[in-house]
Amino acid sequence: MSDFELVTEYDTVNLWRDGAAAKIELARPQALNAWNAQLSTDLKTVLGLVGPDPEVRAVCLTGDGRAFCSGADLKDVGGGGTTPNGRPDLYSSLVERYHPVMTAVRAMEKPVVAAVNGPAVGVGLSLALSADLVIAAESAYFLLAFVNIGLVPDGGSSAFVAARVGFGRAMEMAMLGERVSADDAERWGLINKVVPAADLAAEGDALTARLASGPTKSYAGTKRQLNAWALSGWQDQLELEARIQREMAATDDFVEGVTAFMQKRPTAFQGR
Repeated sequence: MSDFELVTEYDTVNLWRDGAAAKIELARPQALNAWNAQLSTDLKTVLGLVGPDPEVRAVCLTGDGRAFCSGADLKDVGGGGTTPNGRPDLYSSLVERYHPVMTAVRAMEKPVVAAVNGPAVGVGLSLALSADLVIAAESAYFLLAFVNIGLVPDGGSSAFVAARVGFGRAMEMAMLGERVSADDAERWGLINKVVPAADLAAEGDALTARLASGPTKSYAGTKRQLNAWALSGWQDQLELEARIQREMAATDDFVEGVTAFMQKRPTAFQGR
């Protein structure tokens, strides 16, 4: 039985604590934890609290309900901002809403675990892979869904996926936009461990507690080393993703992709 206790309920995020371990739970279960503006605000707030807190020595990211995070909420795409040509301002959305969250996780001087309880899609996959260690329920899956609506990977996923599974698998995930099962994700090296769905919460809690009792400064140093080796161009890659995503938002294929998704019909991309 978990000893985590609910500390604070934000609009879209719950913060739990068990001694030196903290758990950040995405809490929009009715929307499969789709990422909207409020979720960005709440995640930035919570990460800003637990990151610098010396009493917190390890953090777990997980989702409430059936999903970890189903990706960006397309009802809130661009956060309401538009470019001069009237298209959603995806560049500003990425820079202001998503990048600070991923950067906070990677820069946090303590270990972060992602306990993926269900689908991790689009920027939800980016969030899961921003963690240091990723465990998943057998029922979870991972999906770089961007191409299915005429976009490109963002939220750091073009770096995270390639760093974990290599160029070939990264291209496969990004260009085909197909689900990767938890078992395949473990086999490829995308994640660290798969467990039965009924055991995920306990496994995630136990791993976070183990790290919370470990040598925190050593973990922080390890993160700095591996960030420097595997993600040395991290900030430049985030900027590149945002600029290319701005280009994609200006295409007719993006409009078709979103329209088809909302209408629940097959896409008819024209390549422009």
